[in-house]
Amino acid sequence: MTLSDGMTITKGSGDVFADLGFSPGEARSLRLRSQMMTALRRFIEKEGLTQAEAAKRLNVSQPRISDLTRGKISRFSLDALVNMLTDAGLEVDFRIKRRVA
Repeated sequence: MTLSDGMTITKGSGDVFADLGFSPGEARSLRLRSQMMTALRRFIEKEGLTQAEAAKRLNVSQPRISDLTRGKISRFSLDALVNMLTDAGLEVDFRIKRRVA
């Protein structure tokens, strides 16, 4: 779609990471990490924890919680996020299925 000022708008695919040019594997990893980070931020907010309290509860440093709340996705591996979610008392579950083309 082209606007009157010449700007073009392209409809996204529904996957922001793929739209940004990440490979399918990296896009999937980013989506999973994003979902996990969102769950942790919601947990911290729901519990009303300060960053220091959240750090103690999740067995990480306060700067790690700061990175989490600021969305620094590149600083978190899937392993680290699984550990933090487990320490939060949240169950991490996943499934593997054949991709539908």
